[in-house]
Amino acid sequence: MTRQLLLLALLAAAPAAWSAEQCAVEIHGTDQMTFDKAAITVPKACTSFTVTLTHPGDMPKNVMGHNWVLSTPADMQGVLDEGQKAGEAQDYVKPGDTRVIAHTRLIGGGEKDSVTLDTRSLKTGTDYSFYCSFPFHSTLMKGTLTLGS
Repeated sequence: MTRQLLLLALLAAAPAAWSAEQCAVEIHGTDQMTFDKAAITVPKACTSFTVTLTHPGDMPKNVMGHNWVLSTPADMQGVLDEGQKAGEAQDYVKPGDTRVIAHTRLIGGGEKDSVTLDTRSLKTGTDYSFYCSFPFHSTLMKGTLTLGS
């Protein structure tokens, strides 16, 4: 009887593990100043979505640091300008900037950080911009996040 209960418990847990997996993505920021993804689609069924930024390089964050920032395309330049003024100590994100939907901290080689966003604030079919706000990195390190339909 114990074996059957264990099997039932495993089967019951399987769908939850599957749905949690689809509500997350890992993205890499490299020493070559690139993200390994140019587009992210968030499944409509996800009420929250986790982005894990990993920096597989070797360079420290003061030289080749990366973060992952999400805003509307219209807000991107303002967020970048204010982030540069905020500096490294603030992860190149102005504290309290309401234009920033979500962001990770600034990381260097060998580090990772995650952020979970409430997808209920996103509009279906709208393209959002994600980028690295380290000065000048966004010219190459940017992409689009869309909430699926």
